[in-house]
Amino acid sequence: MLDTVGTLARLGLAAVWLVSGALKISEPGQTYIAVQAYDVLPHGLVGPVATMLPLLELLLGLFLLAGLWTRPVAGVSLLLFLVLIAAIAQSWARGLSIDCGCFGGGGQVAPGQTQYPQEILRDTGFLLLAVWLLARPSTWFSVDRWLGRGRGNPAAPEHDYSEVPEGN
Repeated sequence: MLDTVGTLARLGLAAVWLVSGALKISEPGQTYIAVQAYDVLPHGLVGPVATMLPLLELLLGLFLLAGLWTRPVAGVSLLLFLVLIAAIAQSWARGLSIDCGCFGGGGQVAPGQTQYPQEILRDTGFLLLAVWLLARPSTWFSVDRWLGRGRGNPAAPEHDYSEVPEGN
């Protein structure tokens, strides 16, 4: 049952990264505007971050979809969600009126159109999926399982009873 929950978490998080990355990479100019709207990076870093972020998201999504290096990818996902949540929270605290650009779009919006609480709550939910996979990366239909990494490898028993004395 726990492997099924993990599989759903892995595939759900893969979908988040793949959709987010695809939407951002399809409109690089808008992604640049979204990154710039947070007003935290030096001007010279806005372009590289706007270029690298969708590529990183797509890479994370592909690794999770395949179930390859699930635990390390979950760790990177966790860190990225912490950065994104902090960026949204600082925008809110500073009184900026922006759309997070988390799934494309982004940039300045009218003051009444911000959705900071919903964006933080949504990203916290995604962060919890990453926490699950970090703690328990064993999932069905994954390259990790096929390669024998982690729990669930039929060739490697859960417990080695060869050293237990007979009668115990």
